[in-house]
Amino acid sequence: MFGEKMQKPYSQACENNKKAILDVISPYFKACSHILEIGSGTGQHAVFFAGHMPGLQWQTSDLLENHPGIVSWLSEAKLDNLHAPVELDVSSSEWLIDCVDGVFSANTAHIMAWSEVQAMFHRIGELLASGGVFCLYGPFNYQGQYTSQSNAHFDQHLKQRASHMGIRDFEAVTALAGSHGLILLADCEMPANNRTLIWQKQ
Repeated sequence: MFGEKMQKPYSQACENNKKAILDVISPYFKACSHILEIGSGTGQHAVFFAGHMPGLQWQTSDLLENHPGIVSWLSEAKLDNLHAPVELDVSSSEWLIDCVDGVFSANTAHIMAWSEVQAMFHRIGELLASGGVFCLYGPFNYQGQYTSQSNAHFDQHLKQRASHMGIRDFEAVTALAGSHGLILLADCEMPANNRTLIWQKQ
């Protein structure tokens, strides 16, 4: 169904945060039926969330080079509500996705360039119908300030990797979401100085 098996990629951060994220997002996704995950990474989150929310159809996505790792996790999980990854570049003018009423993404906004974050919110605003939900997990700054010393070090590490990376400002992201019809429902504190931001399409 998902192709040949390979050595599964593994993220310790995914293992550490998956239960805390599930506890936050599951109430907001209760009224949803089809979820798009943007940037499925290793596939660990997808397997865990789809397994614990069997009423949802969970669509994985990522850049093509990450598909083999995602497929390896999906192949082992064998979940009927978990779907093989589609190729998705947030800056693309056309997403090969339709009919979703929820979107989830973890640890992507600080890896993308700001122009890509803008493109992602633009497309999500178009994709979601009224009442649809977008949950975004990761670190954020508030009023231009880091929330912890570890986040300051992490931001420095990101910018050393690539100049376009960096922890995003909550206020800028929230304003961007609002410009695309997404109203903030919740800003949830998470372990390890992360947040989960939840918007609903109006």
